[in-house]
Amino acid sequence: MRSHNSKKSQSGVAVVEFAVTAAFFFLMLVAVVAGGHFFYTHSGIVEATRRAARYAANQCPDVAAFASCGNRATTLARVRNVAVYDNPDATNTATPFLPNLQTSNVTVTYSTSPAFGVATGTVSVKIEGYSYVFMGFSITMPTYQTTVQGESAGFIPPNM
Repeated sequence: MRSHNSKKSQSGVAVVEFAVTAAFFFLMLVAVVAGGHFFYTHSGIVEATRRAARYAANQCPDVAAFASCGNRATTLARVRNVAVYDNPDATNTATPFLPNLQTSNVTVTYSTSPAFGVATGTVSVKIEGYSYVFMGFSITMPTYQTTVQGESAGFIPPNM
C-alpha cells in the first residue's frame, strides 16, 4: 500500500518539474530571439550610417563652391534616403531598411574647416532618436555616427 501512495505523489511532482523546466526553457528561447533581434537592429543602424556616409562622400554638398555640380540642392535628401531606404531616389511610400526608421532620424553634416571637397574635409551621417520596438517594449537606441573623408564629391577638377 505504501508503494502505491508513493507513485501517486510522484506523478504530481513530475507535472510541477515539467512546468518549471518548460517555463525556464521558453524564457531562454524568448531571450535568445530578443537578443538576436536587438543585435540585428544594432547592426542595421551601423550599416545604414556607413552606406549613407559612403554615398555622401561622393556627392556635392549644397554650397557655393560646388555651384557647377548638378543635383547639389537635393544632396541631403538623397543621403537621408540612402540611410533609411538604401535608395537615393526613394519616396516616403518606400519600405524603410529598418522598421520605424525615418529620414527625420538622420543628420548629415559636411565639414566647413577644412572645406569639403576632393580628398579633403569630412562628411558625417548620424542616426539618433531611433526607437527600437520588440514585443511591445520600446527602447531609444543610442546615437550612431559614421564620418568619412571627402572623395570625388561628384566634382571633376579642371585640368592643371
